[in-house]
Amino acid sequence: MSNVFEGYERQYCELSANLSKKCTAATALNGEQKKQKVSEIKTGIDEAEALIRKMDLEARSLQPNIKGVLLAKLREYKSDLNNLKSEIKKIVSGNLNPSARDELLESGMADAMTASADQKTRLMMSTERLNKTGERVKDSRRTMLETEELGVSILQDLHSQRQSLLHAHNTLHGVDDNIGKSKKILSNMSRRMNKNKWIIGCIVLVLVVAIIMILYFKLAK
Repeated sequence: MSNVFEGYERQYCELSANLSKKCTAATALNGEQKKQKVSEIKTGIDEAEALIRKMDLEARSLQPNIKGVLLAKLREYKSDLNNLKSEIKKIVSGNLNPSARDELLESGMADAMTASADQKTRLMMSTERLNKTGERVKDSRRTMLETEELGVSILQDLHSQRQSLLHAHNTLHGVDDNIGKSKKILSNMSRRMNKNKWIIGCIVLVLVVAIIMILYFKLAK
């Protein structure tokens, strides 16, 4: 429901009830007082027509499902305004006999009471809708705050996880460096061991040759 439409609706209901009371009062007046009251009623009718035009424009700018409901209400207000126009025409004509005037007076009082009751009902419904809207806004705000807090918590967790990943990455990088150094050391040790093996082999070979030569010379003598 449009808050703008509801604002125009409240203004129209108040104005319509006021005009009904003025029409009732005008039937009991004569002379200048009656003319002044009729002038006030005509001004009020112009204001009511302006409010109906505003409500019509606002209703047509809304979604189809809401627009249909508001246009139906607007037709009732237009009918109500036409009844007021008919009453003011009867008052202005001045051709009412006493019985007709009494009948119009009674009818006007009944219409005023009905309009007042309708106005009160509409105002209560509008107030209830506004209260519900306010509750929905509060709920939405509460949900938004909870979502914001959850988002902040998630961002903090993500930041913490990022720091952990960076630390793990740095640790792995350090491990890679250590593994590289260990490989170099093992490679150097392997080369040295091979070198030592060759040296020992050569020494053993020389010793074997020397022993063979010694044995040979001893046996030759």
